[in-house]
Amino acid sequence: MSYIKPSFRHPEAPTNNIGYTEADYEGALSTLCAGCGHDSISSAIIQACFEMSIEPHTVAKISGIGCSSKTPTYFLGNSHGFNSVHGRMPSVATGANLANRHLTYIGVSGDGDTASIGMGQFSHVVRRNLNMLYIVENNGCYGLTKGQDSATADVGSHSKKGAVNQYQSIDLCALAIQLGADFVARSFSGDKAQLVPLIKAAMSHQGFAFIDVLSPCVTFNNNVGSTKSYEFVREHIQATGTVDFVPMQEEITVSYEEGASQEVCLHDGSVVRLRKNGKDYNLRDRAAALAAATDHAHSGEILTGLLYMDPDTEDLHTLLDTSECALNKMTEAELCPGNQALQKINDSLR
Repeated sequence: MSYIKPSFRHPEAPTNNIGYTEADYEGALSTLCAGCGHDSISSAIIQACFEMSIEPHTVAKISGIGCSSKTPTYFLGNSHGFNSVHGRMPSVATGANLANRHLTYIGVSGDGDTASIGMGQFSHVVRRNLNMLYIVENNGCYGLTKGQDSATADVGSHSKKGAVNQYQSIDLCALAIQLGADFVARSFSGDKAQLVPLIKAAMSHQGFAFIDVLSPCVTFNNNVGSTKSYEFVREHIQATGTVDFVPMQEEITVSYEEGASQEVCLHDGSVVRLRKNGKDYNLRDRAAALAAATDHAHSGEILTGLLYMDPDTEDLHTLLDTSECALNKMTEAELCPGNQALQKINDSLR
């Protein structure tokens, strides 16, 4: 079967600050199941990059294996891309990032790709604070291999065939907070109003930014008894509050009650604002964020929104004092400084 995407676009389609239309951020036609939450996430990424006026060729998309890892094909078609092996996306992202720190890195993974075979890779990319956006498209099952439960499937949840999951689930947000991630959020593929500003904030964060997006699998895990279905998520979702992202070139205005908001200024001057439902929620308290996520899980609710954020952090490039110049732009003299430099390094290690 062949898929042809219409090339016609409205001649007066709105453009962003650098002259691109939203169509310039699209990719190939999706071959995922109709209604898959992953397509909604791709649409949110397209909207976020368009509104942030990011040049597509300055983005690198990296993924692993799974339905989720197919999705970079469906957005930012003019960006760099690499589809790696199962669970190894963080290693490829680390290598690319260290080779060229000036690209914007988006890593797309799934609950199987991250929470099972890629768990070790995920743990270390968090603790190294690699400057990237890491999105997990979480549907609680292995969609490419007939819907078996994944490591994020909740204990007691039912599969499409009626089997009950007997194992405790892995909460990737809680794990990311424990491992030291400085930007952790959870969202729902069906809540674009929340997801788009979270993506914007995560892409502007200097360091590792993690978003766990609940994305129902309409084929294998959208049944009664599943805790990752559209119906269950909509009935049990609770948000930390409304998240706003204000780019540095826009006027920052006040639109909330006194004492009911938290603002975090990022390194580039943009602002992330959380208008809280609960005034006692502290966005920058790691222990409180972990407790809030755990308490909601125990009560059968799904806490979404920006869970934790700390802008005062050092990413991997700062820690390693890497070169500002990309490796592919270095000359032979810089890459091969000669025997004298080698001897100096050897002497320092004696």
